[in-house]
Amino acid sequence: MKGNAQKIILASASARRIQILTELGVEFTSQAADIDESVNDNEACSDYVSRLALQKCQKIFDLTAANTVVLGSDTSVVIDQKILGKPESQEHAVEMLMSLSGRWHQVFTAVSVLDANQHLSKLVVTQVEFCELDEALCRRYWETEEPLGKAGSYAIQGKGARFVRQIKGSYSAVVGLPVMETAQLLMSFDIPIWNFTKDS
Repeated sequence: MKGNAQKIILASASARRIQILTELGVEFTSQAADIDESVNDNEACSDYVSRLALQKCQKIFDLTAANTVVLGSDTSVVIDQKILGKPESQEHAVEMLMSLSGRWHQVFTAVSVLDANQHLSKLVVTQVEFCELDEALCRRYWETEEPLGKAGSYAIQGKGARFVRQIKGSYSAVVGLPVMETAQLLMSFDIPIWNFTKDS
């Protein structure tokens, strides 16, 4: 079954990923994938995000019908080859933000698409430079509650944009879902997306 006959599920409850996929013109539903996000011993950053994106897809696919296409994504903030996860406390968030202060870091985002016949994925790495921060500013940012649940303790699409001096690469990947790469993957599965026609 192809195109509109397929059920599309985004394996995420992320508002930012839902918005990006909606803007691509895809008809889909969303469902959070509860998986273990622990980093394996000696696991490379690229392998980690790629594994989690696929596991999210697989988790949701196993709960659905055979004609389902599932899209999953995972984003990690990395500095000095260290994966910065989601903050567990204010102190943890401040520690992560201060480690990014005045420096470049990388944002790794993997996207996977899975159906009964195939699995395709793409990895996008974006370079992000922060301005100089101080602890007081980081603590005030924590009090906005925006860092909660965010990799690296910041959201580039929100108040966290205040910290970003420049980026090299995909802005949408830092937000959580690289637009161009996601569109390419979906088209490989014959999923209709917005294609610049009058009816789109």
